[in-house]
Amino acid sequence: MSARNLLLGLLALLVVAPALVGAYPLAVLILILHYAYLGIAWNVMMGFAGLLSLGHTLYVGLGAYVAAALYASFGLPALLGAIPAAIVATLAGLGIGALGFRFRVNGVYFALLTIAFAEFTRILFDHMGWTGGSSGFFLPVEHGQVSPVALRGPPILFYYVALAMAAGGFMLARSLMRTRLGYAWLAIREDPDSAAASGVDVFRARMAAVAVSSALTSLGGVFYAFYYNNMYPEQIFSMARSIEIILAPIIGGLGTLFGPVLGSFVLTLLGEGTTGLLEHLGLAAPGAKQVIYGVALLVIVTVQPAGLWPWLAKRLRIGRDG
Repeated sequence: MSARNLLLGLLALLVVAPALVGAYPLAVLILILHYAYLGIAWNVMMGFAGLLSLGHTLYVGLGAYVAAALYASFGLPALLGAIPAAIVATLAGLGIGALGFRFRVNGVYFALLTIAFAEFTRILFDHMGWTGGSSGFFLPVEHGQVSPVALRGPPILFYYVALAMAAGGFMLARSLMRTRLGYAWLAIREDPDSAAASGVDVFRARMAAVAVSSALTSLGGVFYAFYYNNMYPEQIFSMARSIEIILAPIIGGLGTLFGPVLGSFVLTLLGEGTTGLLEHLGLAAPGAKQVIYGVALLVIVTVQPAGLWPWLAKRLRIGRDG
């Protein structure tokens, strides 16, 4: 079986899925595709270029707030608002990257830098009256309105938007891996000093990875804002959300294409399945989903450190193209 055939088969199944499932499974699928997309975006930095970011909610939050504020205040449709949202997030990412890379802040210290900026931005939005501050920011909802451009409509509209984003992110990541820049990222990930000695401009390549990843992640934030119609700084910029973003690529397979997609399916189904089972049994277990995520991560790190996808690809005899 080839990776291409597997991808086409999965895509065909996902296209017809809304006709086969009810409202709740559709909501779960939207969540899966959303986190698969965010995982792909984060994977560009860590999986391809070896840059550990633990503050990726910064770009989710900036994308969400910029697009939502432009829509609520000036009526700018979501798809148009996504452009300035991506620009703002990219500039923020480039600022963090320039600060970190110029002063040789690497590894765990770079990760701490990303957390610091995400936390600083959370505090800033917590006290920003224009966007509601800590009381939250709410988008106006007109019942019966259906507009793909404005991202207004029923859940099935958001499902296909999430599917298009995940598929588009996957294809973009696949294309980037095969470019000169993609090979430079892989060289830097393995050994930055050797890459520099081979003629790779490490600073520019890393800045490119940050720019691509932050811009893509901000689009996930735009989707979040218009799907949920409300945002609270404490939630959207939280460290817990950053952890949720990075878990899918780690569980599925860091640096692989299918890894974030597979990891998102596994984690979301485990989390939602456990929550649903406990509710069915009448057991209140706050934090059960987080416990499941922690156990899943522990098992993967112990049994399959490379992630589920490399192991599954080997069993299915699929090449490393995935």
